[in-house]
Amino acid sequence: MQRQHQQHPPLPLAIVVSGSIIALMTFGPRSAMGFFQLPMLEANGWDRETFALAIAIQNLLWGLGQPVFGLISDRWGTWRVLAFSGISYALGLYLMSSADTPLMLHLSAGVLVGLGIASGSFSIVMAAFARNVPAEKRALVFGIGTAAGSAGMMVFSPISVAMIAELGWQDTLVWLAIAMLAVPLLGIPLRGNASTSLASRTEFEQSIGDALREAFGHKSYLLLTSGFFVCGFQVAFITAHFPAYISDIGIEAKWAGIALMLIGLFNIVGSLGSGMISQRHSKPHFLVAIYVGRAIAISAFLLLPQTPASVVIFACVMGVLWLSTVPPTNSLVAIMFGTRYLGMLGGIVFFSHQIGSFLGVWLGGYLYDIYGSFAPVWWLGVALSGFAAIVHWPIQEKQVSRRHAMAAAE
Repeated sequence: MQRQHQQHPPLPLAIVVSGSIIALMTFGPRSAMGFFQLPMLEANGWDRETFALAIAIQNLLWGLGQPVFGLISDRWGTWRVLAFSGISYALGLYLMSSADTPLMLHLSAGVLVGLGIASGSFSIVMAAFARNVPAEKRALVFGIGTAAGSAGMMVFSPISVAMIAELGWQDTLVWLAIAMLAVPLLGIPLRGNASTSLASRTEFEQSIGDALREAFGHKSYLLLTSGFFVCGFQVAFITAHFPAYISDIGIEAKWAGIALMLIGLFNIVGSLGSGMISQRHSKPHFLVAIYVGRAIAISAFLLLPQTPASVVIFACVMGVLWLSTVPPTNSLVAIMFGTRYLGMLGGIVFFSHQIGSFLGVWLGGYLYDIYGSFAPVWWLGVALSGFAAIVHWPIQEKQVSRRHAMAAAE
């Protein structure tokens, strides 16, 4: 009877649906941050680096918080972490609406929103998915969760643009803050920790220290972690600076909103497709193809004539490639180490992603103020795609051997 219960966990549909909505909610407002840049700078007289640093801090805190909140989720339950997410996110957005100094902007949009995203992000939700879904279905469910986050970008980008035009940027942030208070309620079905996992009784019991030593001594894990840095650099730079870039090259601002909406729409297709492809084919080689595709897409966009049509095409292509890295990356961590510390170990990989995000956002503003152009960061992103393709190629898609550890334990 106990085995039957392990094979069929309670409310798996509720877990997937609630987790997907949370991914949509937490990914939505942060993907629309770029639309607040120009009106905030105009209202307060700040330069672009001031706003860029706030979003860079947000991305860094998102990354720093991931392993910590992942560990808390693994040990003491996902719902507690998600409840904190909703409160921190809402408070950060509300204070951002009234920020009148760079320090307040950095504390609200940077620290509080960053911690809110970290405690309600993909890694937290997907660790909960992994504990309650059979291994053969994980990549597909990861794709569904990633697609839901993509839908957040598609939904919140045009809504934010319309609300800013109608209500102003300050009231828009207040309404977004109120929306984030739904996250603790949505997180109720995701209660539970690693001890409630389907695999918790068959996986080797490790301490946190043993799990960390095992991961940092594993070549494929280190390569995966270093490669995910590139994903963060590219997507955070585009999310934060694309609206301003579109304005700089003389294209109407509405096309930036359309572009980010299209990235979100095609990201859904890419994420679902990524989950299905990752379920059937080599995940490392698929990641190589994604990064090569990004390098080609960015280069073509920069070198060919830039028009509203090219913006739309670029958005569609990048949308397919946008978060298609997430399902294979999370699946590889689960394959290598199991689900007991997936929140923590997946969070460490994502921390690398957010270091890239910090640098992508901050360098975008810093180098723009120096050179008056985003071109240096665009081309740096192309070069980093080559690096990511190289480091993902030798990754081995297999479980780490624990024979010696198990023998010692016996």
